[in-house]
Amino acid sequence: MIKHQPFMIKGIQIYAEDYTYEKGYIKVVDGFIKEVGDVKELSSIDSLNFDEVFIPDGCSLLPGMIDIHIHGAAGTDTMDATFEAIEKMANALPHEGTTSFLATTMTQSEQAIEDALKNVTNYMKQSEGNGQAEVLGIHLEGPFINEKRNGAQPAEYITEPSLDLFKKWQEVAEGNIKLVTLAPERPGGIDLVKYLKETNVVASIGHSDATYEEVNTAILAGASHVTHLFNGMNSLHHRKPGVPGAALLRDELYVEIIADGIHVCPEMMDLAYRLKTKNKLILITDSIRAKGLTEGTYELGGQQVTVTETGATLENGTLAGSVVKMSDALQNFKKVTSCSMRDLIDMTSVNPAKQLNLFDRKGSIAEGKDADLVVMNKDLEVVFTYCRGKLAYKKGENRT
Repeated sequence: MIKHQPFMIKGIQIYAEDYTYEKGYIKVVDGFIKEVGDVKELSSIDSLNFDEVFIPDGCSLLPGMIDIHIHGAAGTDTMDATFEAIEKMANALPHEGTTSFLATTMTQSEQAIEDALKNVTNYMKQSEGNGQAEVLGIHLEGPFINEKRNGAQPAEYITEPSLDLFKKWQEVAEGNIKLVTLAPERPGGIDLVKYLKETNVVASIGHSDATYEEVNTAILAGASHVTHLFNGMNSLHHRKPGVPGAALLRDELYVEIIADGIHVCPEMMDLAYRLKTKNKLILITDSIRAKGLTEGTYELGGQQVTVTETGATLENGTLAGSVVKMSDALQNFKKVTSCSMRDLIDMTSVNPAKQLNLFDRKGSIAEGKDADLVVMNKDLEVVFTYCRGKLAYKKGENRT
């Protein structure tokens, strides 16, 4: 970690881990939070060695957001398998308040997935992390999924869940696969779920046609997550609750929501919020390389994707990821639910950090944690983003 001049922000509303300071202060040293408290308790003598950052009136300080499901942004994709692709993503994401993420793969050939895993791992070892969103690991989405619910995942590369293949890939990734989306109802699915649980990898049910009973079996085996709720799964039926019914009813499961207003309608977002509450919801983007670019035609897993104002779709009309930003997802979710700012922080920072077992250093504003910080104005627009104490984005400046 490159050392930087200690700095301080004061006189701002701060959503700290256990308390909201209406006029608080925060001190950052060498990329970590040194102190946080009420500005009335701030010692002028102790503050002499800190550069003061001036923040516009009416802003609030939040913990950096964590996107655990993102394929690409700024013209690049995890499957590009190049250092430059991951670096572009890491540079672009602070613009939307994202300070760390899981680089997400998709269903492709074994070699293409292996190349992507090697590349992300090499990036994690080589990146200096100087003012960029941090890659926390890899989300392996597919190829262990159900062809009936493949969505934009290329069907020709789908394979049955394989313990041997996963072990090989995890070795290639040097243990950096942190979350796996799979269909537990497929042959070998439950065995893989058990192994993931044993090795502290999050087993997520997704692109699945599982029955309610099969989801319950997967939970007993160790599944604790559901990939993009309502998308890539069977429908909620009054006699066949399926994956969404189990996701909503079983407290053991965290659920992801793509809050772009396209993948899930407002009423279903509100339903998920009321049933799962802030404690078990995680907002994601599931974004593709087209995020941050103009409308047009792009590539996703060797497929042509058309991006318009109504979303990203394959030639057959199937939704193919999103172009939503985390800051927009936060705004969208707030508009359609009764959630508070604290709830939004849980869904964008606290919950993903806890699910990845990283809450000791990520996900909240507390002394000793990484200084992943986002300053938002009253309209919930990102004004400043700090990644591990380094300014990564300032509104009005282009830092990509």
